[in-house]
Amino acid sequence: MKLETPNMARPVIRQLDEAAINRIAAGEVVERPASAVKELVENALDAGARRIAVDYADGGKTLIRVTDDGCGMTGDDLPLALSRHATSKIDGSDLLNIQSFGFRGEALPSLGAVGRLTITSRAQGFEGVSLTVEGGRLGDLRPAALNRGTVVELRDLFYATPARLKFLRSDRAEMGAISDVMKRLALAEPHVGFTLRDVSGGGDGRLVFRADAENGDFFDALHRRVSRVLGSDFGENALRIDLEREGVRLVGYAALPTYSRGSSVAQFLFVNGRPVLDKMLLGALRAAYMDVLSRDRHPAAVLNVVCDPERVDVNVHPAKAEVRFREPALVRGLIVSGLRLALTGAGHRASNTVATETLEAFRPEPAMVAPVAVPPRVYQMDRPSQATFARAFAAQAPAPQPGFAEAPSARVESAAAPEPDLTERPLGAARAQVHENYIIAQTASGMVIVDQHAAHERLVYERLKAQASDKGIAAQALLIPEIVDLSEADAARLLEIAEDLAALGLGIEPFGGGAIAVREVPAILGRVDAAALIRDIVDDLADLGSSERLKGRIDAVLSRMACHGSVRSGRQMRADEMNALLREMEATPMSGQCNHGRPTYVELKLADIERLFGRR
Repeated sequence: MKLETPNMARPVIRQLDEAAINRIAAGEVVERPASAVKELVENALDAGARRIAVDYADGGKTLIRVTDDGCGMTGDDLPLALSRHATSKIDGSDLLNIQSFGFRGEALPSLGAVGRLTITSRAQGFEGVSLTVEGGRLGDLRPAALNRGTVVELRDLFYATPARLKFLRSDRAEMGAISDVMKRLALAEPHVGFTLRDVSGGGDGRLVFRADAENGDFFDALHRRVSRVLGSDFGENALRIDLEREGVRLVGYAALPTYSRGSSVAQFLFVNGRPVLDKMLLGALRAAYMDVLSRDRHPAAVLNVVCDPERVDVNVHPAKAEVRFREPALVRGLIVSGLRLALTGAGHRASNTVATETLEAFRPEPAMVAPVAVPPRVYQMDRPSQATFARAFAAQAPAPQPGFAEAPSARVESAAAPEPDLTERPLGAARAQVHENYIIAQTASGMVIVDQHAAHERLVYERLKAQASDKGIAAQALLIPEIVDLSEADAARLLEIAEDLAALGLGIEPFGGGAIAVREVPAILGRVDAAALIRDIVDDLADLGSSERLKGRIDAVLSRMACHGSVRSGRQMRADEMNALLREMEATPMSGQCNHGRPTYVELKLADIERLFGRR
């Protein structure tokens, strides 16, 4: 803290000039080349563009060019567009009803203040015009040849502020950031075509990303766009989400738990079509998968929260990546309950990538003969018909010996023949148990391998959760209540959810000031540090607005109980027990993965098995 001395001159309040104001704004709006791409592409979308092409050089440091077929601008519009706080998106009368990507009017003047910016545009019915601004100095308006639309070319980003260049990362890292921005915007607008090229070497450059405009309704277009951007595996293993509660709608696709990732790179969240990186929404997504994924795995999803613009504030940060909902509990509850409902509705389904990985493990690696890899030998043969099989078996059968009764092989084959009513079921009919842990089942179209311990663990866990939900969590009264000192604000926030905590077996009441008295704890937790638990819940409430901590700890105990109470590896099971396990899996939601997100079974199609043996 500085103390003013008699000799210290009184600071003078000054009005900053326009150049300084624009450079300060550039520091907030444009942090790196990817930020510039985001602002320019969003402007193109606001202009109604249906095709957007982005070219960049040297990671966007020397060139960013965005070409669109939007409505364009006239000669009167261009100088105004490069003025600070000039925008066509809003009129300034209602900042709570924002329905466009941009609305601040800061992006173009900020870019012109730190780089060499040229805008060429033509509106329908007008002549094409071009305007250049370098380091904040506006040039003269010139005529230009252009079809309808706009071309924004930004060269030498941050040349006017060289110190900012030192904070940029390598060209490869900046290129990755630009690609990520384009993917997010492409997922937000599936009916718009996007192209991204690296023109660092000159000429036509290298195509980095392309997503053609999709046709059809929103869900069909989004599914095709998701499959194109994130891969066909995501599209094949994603569940359609379309839920609404009290005027808030959640739409998009969420992947099965067995299609999880090692990081959060496959999480794309939007609010009214705007890409956001909001911690409340990300926390809700994580909470929805909490019961089916381990802590080191992350769900994959493309979700859009649609609501009245007046119920969400997007004017929280210049980058517009954070939002503030008027009813955050409603939005969070919709995401958590909606995704859990979708996962429950998926039943025993597991991702088909598990089978793909299994087949890849079966395939032998090619023998290496330096420097050329020799592929494994492939045997071409036709699959024999059933009649051929019958004749071959008859020829190989031993001739009956005089004096010996005919062996009851026919009766054995009849008894072992597949039962049509079971093989037609999704998980088929149990045929064998190997290594006292894996059940081999035959289906109409292939075979299924089931991990008996993981599968039964999930079944027992779901049963225990249902019992706890029906009968409630038993509470254990403390002989001496534990007093936890908190701030008055934290205590008040905690007491607001006292009824919810009581339903989970945690009984609290005020003890004066900011103190909380813990009188009951969930009996299922055994000995528990009540003070630490209370403080963790308070931290969650402050950070996310809600807490799943207590329920998560109870579910963890139920999961451990299920693990100890399930069929152990090494136990031999009879055929009727194996079939009963398969039928219960088919009837139990989320039985396709164990409590930690690992698959409980692998399904192999007959065509894939035949391909392994060179039959196809």
